Amino acid sequence: MRRVAIVGSSGAGKSTLANAIGDRLGLTLIELDALMHGPDWTPTPTPEFRAKVVAAIEATGDTGWVTPGNYRSVADIVQRRADTIVWLDLPRRVVVSRLVRRSLRRVVTRERVWGGNRETLRNLFSRDPRRNVVLWSWQHHDDYRTVYETYADGDFWAAAQVHRLRSSAEVDAFVDSLHNVD
Repeated sequence: MRRVAIVGSSGAGKSTLANAIGDRLGLTLIELDALMHGPDWTPTPTPEFRAKVVAAIEATGDTGWVTPGNYRSVADIVQRRADTIVWLDLPRRVVVSRLVRRSLRRVVTRERVWGGNRETLRNLFSRDPRRNVVLWSWQHHDDYRTVYETYADGDFWAAAQVHRLRSSAEVDAFVDSLHNVD
């Protein structure tokens, strides 16, 4: 396990799991959100985003990488190169409750995230899913499942070992099964 792509709904725990896997296996974390979001949540144009992802992967050399994220514009780069796919397919209620807690924490602490951005209370209560990550996750939860079932059943993930984790207990067991780097 040297090239790991982690996918799943927003709030499923992709970044948290990526950090745990990276620490356990000595893999470089490539955070797609950090490569995508500029100041004021400005998205990186697709050609530039793709180039950044390729450069980040190539920069890891032989150390390997772990990459959390769902960006379909780079799925061919990340997921097709991965030897392992970890699909966090947690129930919608779990994902949404995590997102609410995470977003409220970020609002209260004014935590900076990618591109120096901050989550705001205004966005958390917005009815626009492009601004409200909780609403986005709620509306797209089944879409991710459909896409990833297609990838798992077809050729897209055929070269990788796929781990579909459906509960927090399965995620914990998966992490516990990984061997620490000495």
